[in-house]
Amino acid sequence: MSIAKYEIFSTVIEMGSLTKAAETLHLTQSGVSHAISSLESELGFPLLTRSRSGISLTADGQRILKYIREIIQKNEQIKQEANNIKGLESGTIRIGTFPSVSIQWLPGILKQFQMLYPSIAIKLMEGNYLEVEQWISRGEVDFGFISLPTVDSFETIPLKKDRMLCIVAKDHSLSQKTSIKLEEITDELFIMPKDGCDHDVKRIFKENRIEPKIRFEIALDQAIIAMVQNGLGVSILPEMILTGAADQVHMLTIEQESSRSIALASTSFKNSSPASIKFLDCVRKWIA
Repeated sequence: MSIAKYEIFSTVIEMGSLTKAAETLHLTQSGVSHAISSLESELGFPLLTRSRSGISLTADGQRILKYIREIIQKNEQIKQEANNIKGLESGTIRIGTFPSVSIQWLPGILKQFQMLYPSIAIKLMEGNYLEVEQWISRGEVDFGFISLPTVDSFETIPLKKDRMLCIVAKDHSLSQKTSIKLEEITDELFIMPKDGCDHDVKRIFKENRIEPKIRFEIALDQAIIAMVQNGLGVSILPEMILTGAADQVHMLTIEQESSRSIALASTSFKNSSPASIKFLDCVRKWIA
């Protein structure tokens, strides 16, 4: 179904006849009649009753008209807003993000972006991986920061590989080492990031066919660090999250290749607004 058919149908109702609608829209009467018939065929029920006295809405046509008019109105708003964005560099960008990106990247990115485009507003929604993916799918954000792999239907822009590090208490027997193999922690009690908050750690164990002894599953990164610090277990977290935690825990590199891939994701980057495209460009340049 096309906006053009909706506009023709609405005009026919406003003018009260196919002939007057055709004159208003600079179309032939047969063209208007064909558009209405095509719309009725697509919807699966008649919209108009035609008689010698003119046209009138069917009961089903009356029910559908308000929705068609709402779509026409929204389409006009989109056109107007697009013109404003292109001419005035204004608008609102809705971004989904997770905590480590919010802490390590966004302050610098937003400062630079707002200096360049002070009239473009930014709306941030912060959550875990699963929540960001849901916001993207439902159209609640224009795009979001995610960890790959993600939903198959998303378009993605890879940004950076973030090393995964093992953390242990300062007085742990492994604290004398600088690197380990994953097999070395199979007998240790493990503090696992909660499902939805971080799928990277479970992915790494699965890829290496290792079953950790999970003692707790925790959502908050800082809570995981605090538990490790107090000797309640060991854990694995991304390097970005561990920035500034060297005084709390001992960090070890993992000999097996272990990292998370941070990316931007959207249902369609090619349909991004001009303001969103400017922000995406700013993100790329800042990270580079």
